[in-house]
Amino acid sequence: MFTGLVEGTGIIKAVRRISNDMTITVSPVFDMDDLKEGDSVAVDGVCLTVTDIVKNRFSMDISGETLLRSTLGKLKHGDEVNLERALLLTDRLGGHLVSGHVDGVGVILKKETKQRFFILRVEINEHLSRYSIEKGSIAVDGISLTINQCGDKFFEVNIIPQTARETTILRKTVGDMVNIEMDVISKYIEKFFLRRESAKNENINSGIDLEMLLKRGFIK
Repeated sequence: MFTGLVEGTGIIKAVRRISNDMTITVSPVFDMDDLKEGDSVAVDGVCLTVTDIVKNRFSMDISGETLLRSTLGKLKHGDEVNLERALLLTDRLGGHLVSGHVDGVGVILKKETKQRFFILRVEINEHLSRYSIEKGSIAVDGISLTINQCGDKFFEVNIIPQTARETTILRKTVGDMVNIEMDVISKYIEKFFLRRESAKNENINSGIDLEMLLKRGFIK
């Protein structure tokens, strides 16, 4: 689990294709001396497992499924990526809960400056946009951002100067693809209510209703 607060960036030092899978080697540009084999690291928002560490470089395997759902298949030697190590239970949750399981990719439609801030409009498929709400959370290339406005096929976010400095987001241009992870809570809520509606139609009592939630203190 991650927070979407990118710790820094890394440089791709090697890309190796193995059938439908891929292995990458990354050199971080910040201190990751405590990294161990088996640790989870989000690379542009995609949760990967460290398989090998040599000096200041570490390698990770990428499955064919991950390559299909993300932008990692387009990585090449010299590319810069966002990095975040997995959340510790003692850490502050400054962003939002990010699993590192990317839902799909978006395409940057607009990039403009507004005083000290930057605005990005990103196109996404309708099956993803149903999870977006104004002032809700979204992860773009692993960065926790707040949605300013959204439609059936897009959303807009502000990029503050600190985020611009610490991540790769403003190196992207109009037409570039980015990894998108929608807020996982919205997906659980949708599934719960779909199952509840299905059970109602089949006259099945799930035991979970508004009265029960009120009684148990889940809602007030």
